[in-house]
Amino acid sequence: MTTPGQQTRSVLACGEVRTGLLPSFQALDGRTAAQLLRLRADEHVRVSERPNLYALSPEVLTGVDCRLPTSNGAKVRAVGTVAARAALTEGRVLQSTAYFSAPAAGPDVRRPWGHYLVRPGVVEPFGKLPEQATAEGVLRGGGRGELDLGMIAEGLLAQLVRHPLLDHKAPFKSRRTHLRWAARQAPEGEGPSLDRFTLAEDGLRTVELRVPDGTEAAAVAGLCEDLALHDWLLTTVVHMLENSRLGAADGPAAVLALRPAVDHLLHLWMPRAHVDRALGHLWDVLEREPGFSRQWENLRQRIRDQLAIQAIPLLHQALSTR
Repeated sequence: MTTPGQQTRSVLACGEVRTGLLPSFQALDGRTAAQLLRLRADEHVRVSERPNLYALSPEVLTGVDCRLPTSNGAKVRAVGTVAARAALTEGRVLQSTAYFSAPAAGPDVRRPWGHYLVRPGVVEPFGKLPEQATAEGVLRGGGRGELDLGMIAEGLLAQLVRHPLLDHKAPFKSRRTHLRWAARQAPEGEGPSLDRFTLAEDGLRTVELRVPDGTEAAAVAGLCEDLALHDWLLTTVVHMLENSRLGAADGPAAVLALRPAVDHLLHLWMPRAHVDRALGHLWDVLEREPGFSRQWENLRQRIRDQLAIQAIPLLHQALSTR
């Protein structure tokens, strides 16, 4: 794998994505989204209006000099920079991502910061990198004194939600999710693969991937942001349906509980809309098991059926008063 702006060969890329509802009553338009996500004065925010409104911030770097998280307890010191960025979909769903890539081995001594700054998003280990143990350690989460990607992503998210453009009047209540991912280099001659997607408690998801040599870490981050976005949509609409008490609540109460899904979320389902073409087919794994789009279509149809059922008595009442 490679990262933008440099040629260091990397064998591992890891990241964490935080996803949640933008704390704003009104969805932001493209111009306002660009204002929100302008993290650097020297780079523009990328705004796309097709097939949906999508804004992606420039990257900001965080210098790190600490141990990497490992599943086997190995103490691996690493130095470099972690890249972080934010994305806003349809002016409504905000995401922040922190990620890095790492080579198979690094120098035995610390180099001047200039060496690391020209390799944005690359963290170099001292000596050999224990790839599998590091991937598993990142998916488990950094401990004390270890690199914590979630903390960097959360810090960026906190910075954005404090922006004066936001009124902090979200149109409905929802929970944030966080997705940790680790991508290792695929064996020579093999294409990319999504080996595992898991759902844990407290909104945590983990993804393990294999990508071809030469794949940019930013492209893998884009795929995982897309997975995180659609997982958040599913999770949020499921909670709305649960809270609507279908079949138990009276008609107006059920409609009121489901209206935010119709007004703000149902039109956001567009898998692969902003994913690198070389990685887009990895979505097929999630379409087979657990069946993301099938589940979404089922939820959408249940909402439509419920709204139709509640509309029938109102229509009869209107006709009877004529």
